[in-house]
Amino acid sequence: MGRRQEPTARQARLGLELRRLREAAGLKATAAASLLGVNSVQVSQIESGISGVSEQRVRRLAANYACSDKELIDALVAMATDRTRGWWETYRGTLPAAYLDLAELDHHARFRHDVAVIHVPGLLQTEDYARSLFAYMNPEFPDAEVDLRVEHRMRRRVVIEGPDPIPYDTVIHEAALRIRVAGRAASRAQLHRILGMSEAKHISVQVIPFTADDFAGGGSTMVHSGGPVPRLDTVVRDAPHGTAFVDSEAQLDHFRKLFRRVKGAALPPKQSRDFIHQLTKEL
Repeated sequence: MGRRQEPTARQARLGLELRRLREAAGLKATAAASLLGVNSVQVSQIESGISGVSEQRVRRLAANYACSDKELIDALVAMATDRTRGWWETYRGTLPAAYLDLAELDHHARFRHDVAVIHVPGLLQTEDYARSLFAYMNPEFPDAEVDLRVEHRMRRRVVIEGPDPIPYDTVIHEAALRIRVAGRAASRAQLHRILGMSEAKHISVQVIPFTADDFAGGGSTMVHSGGPVPRLDTVVRDAPHGTAFVDSEAQLDHFRKLFRRVKGAALPPKQSRDFIHQLTKEL
């Protein structure tokens, strides 16, 4: 298989998981190279996502790494053989790679959990809200650049609005609901959208009011995307240098616990809808 100039986050994750299996087995890259009949440089390229890997090689490596988790192996094979060219590929070269990686992550997710403290979650944003947010955060962008990002964000909503939506569970702090990213009318429309989406059977929206006790804050925006098996879950965080994809077992366990704690501080869904409805009356 040919070398990739810039592997996607999904391709890099496959390579990382193969390296983790090798290291758990106590084998060096030279041993893996011998198993595949290649050199250690090629193994390094596979494990970094620069080179692809066939189903046969994934299964051979897993067998020799003494991995007996069939569901994990099948999931890795699916990642290795996936040839999907989704709608996000039309933005390659025009938007940063992280935008495409997020859309691809959505596409393959089994579920999604969001925590939002300052801004409304991207999947629930209206076009006006998203445009105001992008324009404010990037004042140097021309209108066309902002439009491109808004268009991409609106298309990402297919994961919860399309014909085969995934379960979506989000916790939003009152601050995110009250901050007027756009004008009064746009803010009211944004709240109405959240209310409308919260009525869907596959969507749960919970609000953390300012008056909630025992809530120390969920930090910045958190996205927990469910993989085909828990080990392949991914948490996405905003970081000073850009978007950070978190995937180590210890970190994933930490964020699962954090999400449960945040949900525990939030109002139940029905009370949350009543709370948001009251906010609309104040605008």
